[in-house]
Amino acid sequence: MKIGMIQLSFTGEKSSMREETIAKITEAKAKGAELIILQELHENHYFCQSENVDNFDLADDFEETLVFWAKVAKEYAVVLVTSLFEKRAIGLYHNTAVVFEKDGTIAGKYRKMHIPDDPGFYEKFYFTPGDLGFEPIDTSVGKLGVLICWDQWYPEAARLMALKGAEILLYPTAIGWFDEDSQEEKERQLDAWGTVQRGHAIANALPLVAVNRVGFEKDDSGVMSGISFWGNSFIVGAQGEYLHRCGQQAEVAVVEVDMQKAEETRRIWPFLRDRRIDAYDKITKRFID
Repeated sequence: MKIGMIQLSFTGEKSSMREETIAKITEAKAKGAELIILQELHENHYFCQSENVDNFDLADDFEETLVFWAKVAKEYAVVLVTSLFEKRAIGLYHNTAVVFEKDGTIAGKYRKMHIPDDPGFYEKFYFTPGDLGFEPIDTSVGKLGVLICWDQWYPEAARLMALKGAEILLYPTAIGWFDEDSQEEKERQLDAWGTVQRGHAIANALPLVAVNRVGFEKDDSGVMSGISFWGNSFIVGAQGEYLHRCGQQAEVAVVEVDMQKAEETRRIWPFLRDRRIDAYDKITKRFID
């Protein structure tokens, strides 16, 4: 399967961001992409750098947004993984990945389960934790294990998707560093981010795609300077091997992935066979004293 990753920097407003994204979808489709993954919260700036109630207005047109991206998926005949700010009710919002089928219908959605609350990443102020669980989404190109950003640090999320039959793991992402950090710290963070996700691919013998934002986005509150999103979107195979890795600039990448490799890998590395499910009961505890 040919998979498209679209890594972009914020253009300054929603309308131009949509235009830029569609231009890149056009490019990815021309290169043969059947499945296209967009970055986390791709329509707007990363507004979670500060706690501002006015930012909830960004979700007011959620229903119109669904119609818009449904038309795009249908026009280009691709399975499209979006990442949107969902207004479910007044005072109830989610960070939601909506997957559109090639005919524009909604194949399914995933609401981000793990919600961070760190300096510059105040997502708990905006997002209610997901309530749809870890359920793969059936599409014409396969069963997609869609997760979002902070979820990528949790092996449990990837494992549950795999156990429920996901054929690939997908992570729309918004992660970066602060320019005040030392170069050594930046390198450690980036390496850890890639390593943990490659570990999910290896442990579950599944290909994995992470699509990150790129570029500097100012903190409008003025408390911090802002975040430099580090890009480095990537695709790895079922043994964690890099198939493609983007740099720190806007990029469209279309990569052919051998979807049969997972079965071949699981035959030689039967991790699922040898799991000691009789001894894992305490994994659901917060901490074991």
